[in-house]
Amino acid sequence: MEILYLMILCSVSLAAIFLGLFIYAIKKGQFDDDESPAVRMLFDSNEVQHAEGEELKNNEEKIK
Repeated sequence: MEILYLMILCSVSLAAIFLGLFIYAIKKGQFDDDESPAVRMLFDSNEVQHAEGEELKNNEEKIK
């Protein structure tokens, strides 16, 4: 029974250490993504393919 208390204490302590390290990393900006928004604009977005003969919005040409 004594070992159970020791194991609970160790696991709670270890969880608290990991939580503290995680909060520290977030505050220091470890998980900030500064590169993706700048690179995202370089890639084309996927264009929607319309069915044959379907009229497009804004009175554009029909797809042949």
